[in-house]
This record gives sequence, C-alpha cells and structure tokens, in this order.
Amino acid sequence: MDMGELKFRENGLIPAIIQDVENGEVLMLAYMNRESLEKTLQTGRTWFWSRSRQELWQKGAISGHYQEVRSVSADCDFDALLIEVKQHGPGACHEGYRSCFHNPVEYDGKEQAVASTKEEGPAFDAEEVYGKRSPRIINELFDVVQNRRLNPAEGSYTTYLFTQGLDKILKKIGEEATEVVIAAKNPGVDELIYELADLYYHTLVLMVEKGTDPGAVFSELRSRR
Repeated sequence: MDMGELKFRENGLIPAIIQDVENGEVLMLAYMNRESLEKTLQTGRTWFWSRSRQELWQKGAISGHYQEVRSVSADCDFDALLIEVKQHGPGACHEGYRSCFHNPVEYDGKEQAVASTKEEGPAFDAEEVYGKRSPRIINELFDVVQNRRLNPAEGSYTTYLFTQGLDKILKKIGEEATEVVIAAKNPGVDELIYELADLYYHTLVLMVEKGTDPGAVFSELRSRR
C-alpha cells in the first residue's frame, strides 16, 4: 500500500503498536507523523513523534535499546500501524521493563464488569493473565542471566555456572530433567512445578552460553503451531 492511503489524525499523527517479532509481545504504543514514518521505513529503525517535546525521536538513540524494524502494516481502516521489530537491549520501556504494558488493571467492584461473565465463566483475573503466570517473566529472567554473564557477581550461582562452562551447564540440565521426571511420578503438582522452574532456569543459562534467546524458541514454536 501507499503511504498516501494512511489516515493521520487532525494533529498529523497515527498510533503505532510496536510488537516483538520473535515472541509476539506488545512492547509499546507510540505515535508517528509522516516524517517519522518515512525515517522508520528508510533507516529500518523506529522513529516517533514526541507529543510532549514536540520533536522527532529515535528509539534507543540515548539508551542503545533500539528497535530493528522487520515489518510495517496498517489496519483495515488505515488509521493505525503495527510495527514488528527485533528489540535490542533489555527492553522497550524507559522504566527498565521489557514492555511498557506492565501495569495490570483489575476490576475491584462488587458487580461483574460484564453481565455475561456469570454464564461464560469466572471474571477476568489480571494477575493470572499478566502476573505470576505471564511468559514475560521468561524474558525478565533471561535478562538477569545475560547480565550475570556480562557482569560476573561474586557468590552468584549463575556466574558459577558460566565459569564452569558448557559441560557443567549441560550436566545440570540433565540432572534437572531427571528430577522433573521423578516429581511427575509423585502425587500432586507442587514438586513438579518447582522442578520445572529449575529446568527452565538452567535452559536459559544454556541459551546465553550458546548465544541464543527465548525469542528464537518462541518463533520455532510459532512455526510449528
């Protein structure tokens, strides 16, 4: 499609949703004018228009956490953009989070937010969806493990694994996998969850050691779906 088909708002801006191309996570929402969109398409990195500063800005120009553009798409009404990127650096949020969308919104009223929820099932639980069960924790933990590789810390078990090398890491993964099997044979799931968490952690250490990341695994899973 041609840029001329896009419907910029009266203020000359169009909202742009930024999505991680590797795992589908929504990283941020920002606004573009024609110039910033043109620079984004020309340079292959995201540029936006700051409504507060009234100026163009390139994502990561100061922090180094830039976004490598993989695709730009318009919605069916041509009034919003979806930009798939490879996020470089720890994350997109200026507060240090992987995604700007890290504040769960919960409904705390006595009545159901939607009348039909009584028939359709339990009310939406933001903590369950975005909190302790969120896959976002995988990316956060990966960033911690990666930091331990780049900045060794005395007394850190993760640093110890990297110091010992690949064979030690692989041995631990084998041990944890065996413990998962044993836990699965026992009643209940608490022990299984604990052992699976250990296995997840050690696989993240292996990813850093071998120079890959969770996004690559998510992409592979998506291709199989």
